[in-house]
This record gives sequence, C-alpha cells and structure tokens, in this order.
Amino acid sequence: MKYCGSLYVVKNKENTIEFYKRLFQFRVIQDFGTNFTLTGGISFQTHDSWKGFIEKDDLGICYGGNNGEIYIETEDLDEFIQRVKEYKDIQIIHDVKTHEWGHRGMRFYDPDLHIIEVSETLPSVCRRFHSQGMTNEDISKKTGLSIKMVARMLHKI
Repeated sequence: MKYCGSLYVVKNKENTIEFYKRLFQFRVIQDFGTNFTLTGGISFQTHDSWKGFIEKDDLGICYGGNNGEIYIETEDLDEFIQRVKEYKDIQIIHDVKTHEWGHRGMRFYDPDLHIIEVSETLPSVCRRFHSQGMTNEDISKKTGLSIKMVARMLHKI
C-alpha cells in the first residue's frame, strides 16, 4: 500500500485553477476534465462528478468544514503575505501566527472554503533565528530540532 494524495471537491474548476495559479503560480499537470491535479500533487474533483461517485445529492456535499487543510510552505513568508494582501477576495482565517517553536504561518480559505495554511520552511525559521544572533544550540532548544538538524538546515540554500 502507498498513500497517493488527497482530493478536494470544487464548485468551479476554472475559478479553482485561476486562484491557485495567481496566488501560488501552480499549474495544471494533469487534466481529466472533471478531475485535475496541480503542481505539487494537489488533486481536485468537480462537484457534479463527485456527487455521482459518492451517490449523494447537493446537500450531501459540505464545504467549509474547517476539519483539514492544504499545507504549503514558502521560503519567504513575508513576500507571500504581501501577495495575499493584493487580493481583496481572499477570506483570511488568521494573520500570521508564530508558534512557540518559532514557526510562522497564516491560514485562509480557497474559493470552496478549503483551508490553506502557508508557513515558512524550517530552514527559513533556522536562518531567521540565526540572523537574529541565536546560536545553533539556542535554535535547537527553541525549535525542538537536533543541533545536527539545525546545522544542516542553516546550510541549505
């Protein structure tokens, strides 16, 4: 057995493609009409075709369940935040939060109310802390990463 990905149901295929293209620069890598996959392996299924697959009517498909998320990382969270602010139609769940281990991220909805979290990569967290004068040992204590892992992440480009 192997995990092959998750699939999200969408009301409007074209709106979904445009949203992910303009915000993330994702592109369609497979298109089967009612099912399509974007860069990174995120798969989507059209609402009407999904209804048939699971033998439900429109009321049997719920959006905005707030019970999962599409997780995306970026090397430059601050640049991404500026890009999000350019789009007035994005419904933000929360602005940037910093977790106790120093990882920063924000959440918002896509057009079909699927939650998207965009956070900085762990190497970015380590570089940010290092630029603030923290030692590898300090970064290890803050993030919970081993000192060896911190050293590796600081040398990733």
